[in-house]
Amino acid sequence: MSASQTSDVPTLLVKIFGKDRPGITAGLFDTLAAYSVDVVDIEQVVTRGRIVLCALVTKPAGGTEGDLRATVHSWAESLKLQAEILSGTGDNRPRGSGRSHVTVLGHPLTAESTAVIAAEITGAGGNIDRIFRLAKYPVTAVEFAVSGVETEPLRTALATAAAHIGVDIAVVSAGLHRRAQRLVVMDVDSTLIQDEVIELFAAHAGCEAEVAEVTERAMRGELDFEQSLHARVALLAGLDASVVDKVRAEVQLTPGARTLIRTLKRLGYQVGVVSGGFTQVTDDLRERLGLDFASANTLEIVDGKLTGKVTGEIVDRAGKARLLRRFAAEADVPLSQTVAIGDGANDLDMLNAAGLGVAFNAKPVVREAAHTAVNVPFLDAVLYLLGITREEIEAADLA
Repeated sequence: MSASQTSDVPTLLVKIFGKDRPGITAGLFDTLAAYSVDVVDIEQVVTRGRIVLCALVTKPAGGTEGDLRATVHSWAESLKLQAEILSGTGDNRPRGSGRSHVTVLGHPLTAESTAVIAAEITGAGGNIDRIFRLAKYPVTAVEFAVSGVETEPLRTALATAAAHIGVDIAVVSAGLHRRAQRLVVMDVDSTLIQDEVIELFAAHAGCEAEVAEVTERAMRGELDFEQSLHARVALLAGLDASVVDKVRAEVQLTPGARTLIRTLKRLGYQVGVVSGGFTQVTDDLRERLGLDFASANTLEIVDGKLTGKVTGEIVDRAGKARLLRRFAAEADVPLSQTVAIGDGANDLDMLNAAGLGVAFNAKPVVREAAHTAVNVPFLDAVLYLLGITREEIEAADLA
């Protein structure tokens, strides 16, 4: 039956709750089958071994509703379950226009923060149609299916709430395109890895303080990225090229990075990195992690020594956004179906250009400008923003 066909049809809402065990769902519908009813809707939830099973069915013909009620109650009592049967008309009321998925990451997720989120959704004019858990570790991740309000105003309302209650909230529009996001591009330094590569090189050159001073000048706005890049790389002049292998060995992946990439790849996504760092490191990461795309600046090496210069196209703030577009074109993925992840102001153009921009443990200015933020130290938490459950992650590991 279509929604219009069931709008005026008498229906019964059959609710079963109690201790879960195998066979309850089959048993209920075996019981109902004797009355030749049609199933309009089903919802079942199991939480800590307790089941709540709801079945919306058409009323039985021939005045046998009383018999159905008695039979269902008797069946439930035989299994030490409780039953409730409510009469009504038609199906659920139509959902309002505007549908979104609201993903909440808490470490932990408190009752207080959940109350605030629910109130903000209601205050924005939304209705919570469904809530389910995506993961219980390493963070608690739950998803709210919301209707009745457009995505952008809902995102704005919840972004403000997230900042106050200390949880991460992502709001994306519902639809098939969510599962069709097939390209993920991320920054490297302090995102994919825990290090700043220029600082690793500087440690071998004995010029950490000088590099840090240039970085501070850039942060104060005295130098743009390209100027600061050239100034810092110049301090590496004369360093033996053998240090590249040492730096590669020192690089530490962010917790969850391997899981993120492995899961995305096994689910059919393409994955790339863009970096203001150096190809001498990103090329190694591309090979080790099986990345599809990688682009960064290149340290010039002549006669086995770093010259203190970079060669080729400079990867700066604008360059990262340009590379995201290039990778999307090569992957044949619409820009609206891309995901970008980064932590610094240098990533902002890329985050804003992507269909979903994720600020990962980012500076405040980046968190405020991105579509959403992840402030837990696990990079694979980004998977939950894509609607991927912990069970799916573990299943991908076994594939």
